[in-house]
Amino acid sequence: MDAKILVVEDERITADDIKKSLEKAGYKVPAIVSTGEDAVKFSEKYKPDLVLMDIVLEGKIDGIEAAETIRTKFDIPVIYLTAYSDKSTVERAKTTHPSAFILKEPFGFLHKPFEENELYTAIDILLNRNEEEILKNYDKVIFSLLKSISDGVIAIDSKERIKYMNSAAEKLISCNKESSIGKNIYEIFNNLELKIDVSYENNLDDKNGAVLITSKTNVKTMIEGTIIPINDKNGISESKIIIFRKKNP
Repeated sequence: MDAKILVVEDERITADDIKKSLEKAGYKVPAIVSTGEDAVKFSEKYKPDLVLMDIVLEGKIDGIEAAETIRTKFDIPVIYLTAYSDKSTVERAKTTHPSAFILKEPFGFLHKPFEENELYTAIDILLNRNEEEILKNYDKVIFSLLKSISDGVIAIDSKERIKYMNSAAEKLISCNKESSIGKNIYEIFNNLELKIDVSYENNLDDKNGAVLITSKTNVKTMIEGTIIPINDKNGISESKIIIFRKKNP
């Protein structure tokens, strides 16, 4: 487990106990700090995956203010630690640092004293939820990029069936993507060699330096490009991405 967790706690015995619990679970603790100012400073220095933040801290800023700065500047999720459970404190924490409440209580807000399993559950769920949100946004960016680029992009599965085709590919090979999804790639391409070394990407070409494809309407087009294998954790190719463009005369 490689997640780094910064501990912000002004009670040294409590902080040491939290550190031991985290390290026992496999987390890394780059530092323990006791003030809001140091929380911000060390968040910038270590770029932790998560911050455990005591709300009541000595210094010019308390834990809630420190968490808001950390969220704004570094986009790092925070779990609040507090011995106080008054409604006004909870509401202030929610208002100033909503990212700590991606999950409903108690996962964004741990009341001291807490059990180890409560701490582990809060961290695990919050980190996983944060990762899901990142991946969700990442997928949106990638999808928009694939739609907008001028190169054709086709994704095929391990049985060489078409799973995705962008608009550029549709135009380049003169076919309808809706009717092509699920079909074998060889129903669209001819003279195409897909048996590649899964460790590397290969040029999409034959002996002439390009591939001649023929559409269903008998339109012949020379294309060139790249085949990229997508491997599983064992290095076995699960799918392939074909990126291509029209071959210049």
